[in-house]
Amino acid sequence: MATTSRLHMPLLAAGQAQKEVTHNEALLLLDGLTQAVCAAGPNDTPPATAVEGAVYICGGTPTGAWSGQAGNLAINTPGGWRFVHSFEGLRLADGSTGMSWARRNGQWVSGRVEALEVRIGGVQVLGTQRGPIAAPVGGGTVDTEARAVIGQLLTALRGHGLIAS
Repeated sequence: MATTSRLHMPLLAAGQAQKEVTHNEALLLLDGLTQAVCAAGPNDTPPATAVEGAVYICGGTPTGAWSGQAGNLAINTPGGWRFVHSFEGLRLADGSTGMSWARRNGQWVSGRVEALEVRIGGVQVLGTQRGPIAAPVGGGTVDTEARAVIGQLLTALRGHGLIAS
């Protein structure tokens, strides 16, 4: 059966009998992928009971009904499991944690945001990492308490990746 190149959804063929079967199959896949939310992160074992329409991420070595579907999405439908080929950039929300999952470099990655900047209310609040800032040294008047606090601030900024070490 011919399929679409990205989601591998079934295509109707000219002169095909029972076109409704192919059409319904495509609708089931679309229903699982539109505004996709998975029940949990990658897992190798299909759940014993699954809600109809629930979406799961197959782990690296799936077993049972998911065997051979490593890294793909499994959608529980009235007719059984339907699988969607995962591709680079595919994203879905995780209903159990509120995090998102994205397919990057052939792996599922969660809880990671990649951007050049973050804007809130049109104002940039985060951008690319800045160069290192040295701890204060020398000077005519040494304030040890202020230097300790500045050191803590620099440590926190480095720890958050906002400035280089």
